[in-house]
Amino acid sequence: MESVELYISLFITFFKIGLFGFGGGYAMLSLIQHDVVETHQWISVADFTDIVAISQSTPGPIAFNTATYIGYTATGSVWGSAICTFAVSLPSLFIMITISRFFFMFRDNKYVDWAMKGLKTTVLGLIGAAALLLMNKQNFADYKSYIIFAVAFIATFKFKMDPILMIILAGIAGYILY
Repeated sequence: MESVELYISLFITFFKIGLFGFGGGYAMLSLIQHDVVETHQWISVADFTDIVAISQSTPGPIAFNTATYIGYTATGSVWGSAICTFAVSLPSLFIMITISRFFFMFRDNKYVDWAMKGLKTTVLGLIGAAALLLMNKQNFADYKSYIIFAVAFIATFKFKMDPILMIILAGIAGYILY
């Protein structure tokens, strides 16, 4: 594929992901994985898993970080990173400008309220799909990975441990065990 065609395809793909990726970065992961790994095969499942892990541990929104890393991995250039990041954020910019202009006029409308409640349910499903996508053989290779997952889940869910601290501790545990 010619490099110009690749950049155009990356832009269209990430613009579409930004346009239809309701619910934030974690909800977008299943869309990103489908388009980037399965449809276009720009990266492998293992690379996608690594990119998601790096995106979670670096500052900034996970969708932007993921788009940035995938753009660079697919093209080998900073321009690929810039195009993917710009494309995934552009729909949100347009949508937020439009919504902010009209929200106050319709904020007490029952149909708008119903639509927002429906979107909450959709977002929950998309986040669940992203979690299931990350539960694969690359992430759960042996019993040690199951132990790290169980401890992290219990610590954050039951004991309300800070997620950032949990990411750091899980990374340290992974480094030591592997």
